[in-house]
Amino acid sequence: MDVVSDAISAVRRGRPSSNRVRVSGSWSTRLAPYEGAGFHVVLEGSCRLVPDGGAPVSLGTGDAVLLPHGTGHVIADSRADARAVERAVPFERWHDGRQPRHPHRSASDEVALLCGKYRLDASRAHPLMAELPKVVHLPNRVGDHPELRLAIDLLGRELDAQRPGSCIAVPGLLDLLLVYMIRSWMAESTTGAWPAVLGDPVAAAALRALHSDPAAPWTNDRLAAEAGVSRPTLARRFTSLVGRPPMAYLTWWRLTVAATLLRDTPDPLAGIARRVGYGTPYAFSHAFSREFGTTPGRYRAAAGGTSPDAREG
Repeated sequence: MDVVSDAISAVRRGRPSSNRVRVSGSWSTRLAPYEGAGFHVVLEGSCRLVPDGGAPVSLGTGDAVLLPHGTGHVIADSRADARAVERAVPFERWHDGRQPRHPHRSASDEVALLCGKYRLDASRAHPLMAELPKVVHLPNRVGDHPELRLAIDLLGRELDAQRPGSCIAVPGLLDLLLVYMIRSWMAESTTGAWPAVLGDPVAAAALRALHSDPAAPWTNDRLAAEAGVSRPTLARRFTSLVGRPPMAYLTWWRLTVAATLLRDTPDPLAGIARRVGYGTPYAFSHAFSREFGTTPGRYRAAAGGTSPDAREG
């Protein structure tokens, strides 16, 4: 896979959850910090988002916002002041499907939101995911991020009607939404290191090669040839941009993939070792323990995985 797909896959757990809400008048609700990423899409109207320890963000129709580190926040009507934020009701109590409409409010005062969460395991976050800001706000601007706009439109249509297959379509669209939000942030970022990494032809070519086949017997010479540069040029460019030498990155990525396999599959240690480029379970176990501070078997047990092979190499 490519770097962005791998970075997301390494931390994803389970399926995303979402709630469609429609509200009017004066309202505010608090979403507690979460081990994962929160998101909101404004389907109609406008509102405000106030992240814990951060500045308020005004949201309009078609805007998307991602909180990739699960930051606690309040979301409220567009006129909410500091007192309204302080009185925010916990989302679990606020969202009961019966948000009141105030008779004295016009239809233009209504706000329709899609609020949701992605379950993520931050303990193995790829540096691309780790450097995402606390709040990623993607305003609805004409011509910007057409794929994101299309995903938001499709979500709105699926949620407006009970259509056949929607139980599959909506989670799939939510997965697309996450990819498009991260992709859109990368296109707009002026400070992130990883957009620059993936924009560099040498580093990007090397990363594509490593991620496409991490189990291959890579060497610096072979990787430099893949990137079309000399070994010193590869080492200098890659280390400067990525923050670690190519072979050190490869070792880290192999073990990150292994951790995902230990958590999500019942594959024996010998099979996992081969899939990530280690000749023996012993060599794999030694490298894994050095990186994670625990053996593969104990890691699997702590993560709730099951192992058909209780023996450790």
